[in-house]
Amino acid sequence: MSHGQPLGPQSDDEDHCLSPVSQLQQPITYGDVFRVSGDLASKPISPQDAAAMQAAEVQVLGKTHKGTPADTMESAAVINEMAGHVEHQDFTDIAKNQGVSVTETKAGGQRIITEAVGGQVLGQHVEQDGPTVASTIGSAAIDGDPISIGEALEAVAISAGDKPVDQSDAAAITVAEIRATGNNRVVPGGVADTAQNAASMNTHARRREDMTKLSDVLMDATEKLAADKPVTKEDAEAVYAAEMQFPWRRDSPEMLTTPGGVGCSMATAAQLNEQK
Repeated sequence: MSHGQPLGPQSDDEDHCLSPVSQLQQPITYGDVFRVSGDLASKPISPQDAAAMQAAEVQVLGKTHKGTPADTMESAAVINEMAGHVEHQDFTDIAKNQGVSVTETKAGGQRIITEAVGGQVLGQHVEQDGPTVASTIGSAAIDGDPISIGEALEAVAISAGDKPVDQSDAAAITVAEIRATGNNRVVPGGVADTAQNAASMNTHARRREDMTKLSDVLMDATEKLAADKPVTKEDAEAVYAAEMQFPWRRDSPEMLTTPGGVGCSMATAAQLNEQK
């Protein structure tokens, strides 16, 4: 696994970012390339936004990395500027007033890098043993094999492993297993069965430390799946829909999919696989 990628799906117009600049009728927005919500989703990605994110990335990582949100923002900003949708000095109000950030969290010998605008996570990746990106949350190397559903689930064990399993996680994992195996049922003892049992037991746990975490369920997901397959856009959409079916997610824009969780991981994997 390698460099981080946007956690959101592409826009419905699949050629949006690939169209000739002269034909770009609308600017590329944050919602086109990242899984964000609210006002930020409709904001064009501006040159000064990208510059600020790159500066933050350099401050934390020492340099910018290909495939990170900063890299994606730069590409989008250049296209927007060339198409005349933004000026070089433009700075999105949310990025300017609420800030852009690149933060580092160390856990288990790994560095989890999170990039955000206005408090909304654009992407994450994991570094280990120095500056080389050892694994990416929800993705694999662009020049490697297609990312499988099992691999995307295992990435969640790194990116959101400390999160206690809840019913929305279990629902997303169940759909992921069904899409991977092609069988419309839960395999006893499989990853979905384990997730469902964990979510049920966690509702009765009194202390967080007694709850089963996502890492407990997904660390060896590829071995627990009876079959596996590369993640497609349809797989990612089905998993996302399953994770979003619960009221506490639907009714709270700030509580959409878990950053680095099952839905985000599948979306990232699907996007990378399409790029291949």
